[in-house]
Amino acid sequence: MREGYQGTGPGAIAPDGCAVELYARLTAGEEPEVVAGAVPPWAHILELGSGTGRITHPLLDRGFTVTAVDESAEMLAHVRGARTVRSPIEDLELGERFDAVLLGSYLVHHGDPRVRRGLLDTCRRHVAEDGCVLIQREGLDWHRRIPHERTDPRGFTVRTLSAEPVGDGVNALRIEYVFPDAVWTQVFRSRPLTREEFESTLAEAGLAVDRYLTEDGTWVRAVPTP
Repeated sequence: MREGYQGTGPGAIAPDGCAVELYARLTAGEEPEVVAGAVPPWAHILELGSGTGRITHPLLDRGFTVTAVDESAEMLAHVRGARTVRSPIEDLELGERFDAVLLGSYLVHHGDPRVRRGLLDTCRRHVAEDGCVLIQREGLDWHRRIPHERTDPRGFTVRTLSAEPVGDGVNALRIEYVFPDAVWTQVFRSRPLTREEFESTLAEAGLAVDRYLTEDGTWVRAVPTP
């Protein structure tokens, strides 16, 4: 388990505290439509942190070619129809370039700045010069609107229970997922980033914002800089 990350509940737990069985139950929301609207219809997408294929499978259904990367073999065992690569994202060296690189799951907010830089360096290293990187950001009030509860129409509840400061601008977030037959929790570390901090972080990795894809600014299309 990564330092500062933990998870509880039935089944295998990935190194970042994500429960495999939980993510196998979750389905995609707006993400596949956001991605499809930002890349060419023939794009080969490198999905970093694919998990069980929650977004992978809808992208495959839309005709995209996907290479799915995750550090958990148990997660990747659920992925069907895509090339899979088991690796920590920051260590990935495929020697290939992709039309689009997808960094979802708010990974850009990783609490360790060295890991965050490693994630973005991987994006830059694998994106074609005329390609794009699609990045999912946290909502601006995510760390302030706590406790917070959301009931999903599919029959489960997500609760953000706490965000405890652990130093250097980083919070330890505790999330609870309540299903009728099971409960999972996850604790992970996250660094809130203003828009200016986010764009500066991208610039350090050789990326620049092309446009914000959603009204709330949580999905961003970035492009490589010279």
